[in-house]
Amino acid sequence: MPRTADHPVDDLFLKRWSPRAFDGSEMPDTDLKTVLEAARWAPSAFNVQPWRFVYARRGEPAFDTLFGLLDDFNQGWAGSASALVFLFSDTLVDGVREGGPVPSVFHAFDAGGAWAQAALQATSLGYHSHAMAGLRRDDIHQALGVPERFKAEIAFAIGRQGDKAQLADDLKSQETPSGRKPLSDIAFSGRFPARLSEAA
Repeated sequence: MPRTADHPVDDLFLKRWSPRAFDGSEMPDTDLKTVLEAARWAPSAFNVQPWRFVYARRGEPAFDTLFGLLDDFNQGWAGSASALVFLFSDTLVDGVREGGPVPSVFHAFDAGGAWAQAALQATSLGYHSHAMAGLRRDDIHQALGVPERFKAEIAFAIGRQGDKAQLADDLKSQETPSGRKPLSDIAFSGRFPARLSEAA
């Protein structure tokens, strides 16, 4: 069922959704770099740009490595993606004090913005993307040579939509664009409404 916005927005925001069925086709390196280039231009506090990406396209040896770092649930469907990308955020900020880096309080927020831009750019190119939090987090840093100061935030699969028949039965019914809460449930003029303040 087509998504419908309550207020005018660009169609790109409604076309973006997160399928799990991909067709396994090859993704040109130029397309993947375009997706990551869009992420590179995300806003960040003080222009720190804390996001880092480790990626591989289907058919490359590194694809199997990244696939092996997904949890069992995500391995059940992500193998048909055209590319896998792991997103990291730098938990420290350099150059603030002479004594060394200081903890960042905005690294995850900024990395999330980079992911959103990557997802929208993928949609613009005719692909879909699906973010995954289910990762083998105890193994990622060593397997990918990632310094400890970087936090593994998510991985995401990119590809062209495939036939949902390839999915497990319990996932087939979920293979459709989801709706969203009404704007009135999440955006408030001036302050939280009393009904929510009292519920908390």
